[in-house]
Amino acid sequence: MPDTPHYEQQYLDLMRHIWRHGDERIDRTGVGTRSILGATMRFSLADDAVPLLTTKRVYWKAAAREMLWFLTGDTNIRELVRQGVHIWTDWPLDAYRKATGETIDRDAFEARIIADEGFALEWGDLGPVYGAQWVNWPRYEPAGEGLYRRAEKGHNQIAALVEAIRVTPGSRRLLFTGWNVAEVAQMALPPCHMTYQFQVSNGKLNGLLFQRSCDLGLGFAFNIFGLSMITRMLAQQCDLEPGEVVWQGGDVHLYLNHAALVEEQMSRVPSGAPKLRIKNRPSSIFDYAIEDFEVVDYAPQSHISAPVAV
Repeated sequence: MPDTPHYEQQYLDLMRHIWRHGDERIDRTGVGTRSILGATMRFSLADDAVPLLTTKRVYWKAAAREMLWFLTGDTNIRELVRQGVHIWTDWPLDAYRKATGETIDRDAFEARIIADEGFALEWGDLGPVYGAQWVNWPRYEPAGEGLYRRAEKGHNQIAALVEAIRVTPGSRRLLFTGWNVAEVAQMALPPCHMTYQFQVSNGKLNGLLFQRSCDLGLGFAFNIFGLSMITRMLAQQCDLEPGEVVWQGGDVHLYLNHAALVEEQMSRVPSGAPKLRIKNRPSSIFDYAIEDFEVVDYAPQSHISAPVAV
């Protein structure tokens, strides 16, 4: 019998298909992409498996810190920058440069964000992105004579999800989303990994992510790790075993200026079976710390750098 293909092969096959057959188009960033609509990949989480890419190094701790940051509801880059995570800096930096005309570099901008709380409040906020919607989705309450005002405390989709998995595991409504159509225009970047859905099956928790827009060359590696991480966290909190994760992409694309990355990565052969372990079980899903997670048996090939399209 032939050997089972490495889990990463489906990713490389999708990359090759898009690069060779994708529709070449000018996108929002002006950089240009090759794109398809609709793609699906599935990955097992059995025995602590995690679908980290092995054909290039993925800085999984940055992805983990981002996921934990989302769960706090924070929307300002200051805390991420303090932790050495730079993945959200380009958007406020671009806005600052355009507004002021100052040719400040990223390091200097981040230093000001950390040192100056007022500067961070003015220039570091991303608008009501992921975390705001996940744990504080706006609710409105009567304010008299047919008027409504925004409630001080919004709806916590994550807390509600944990409760629903525990109480109604057969539900088809085990999901949360970041796509709040009323607030999309206020966001630095509308949610790309927008809707997560979960299913309990035979004592296992399966997780699915619908991603409306996926930068397959750079973003996907973080997105699939994040999906795997939160599925495992939810399973632990709800006394379930992790099952599998399903990733579904809407507009899945490769940037034209990522040619060197794409060609190099497609030439590499995936190998290895990394594992993600959670070393502690806190009292709630909101109390995990980066120290609670470890990745073992991860021996990737070298990092491949490429520019982010803003």
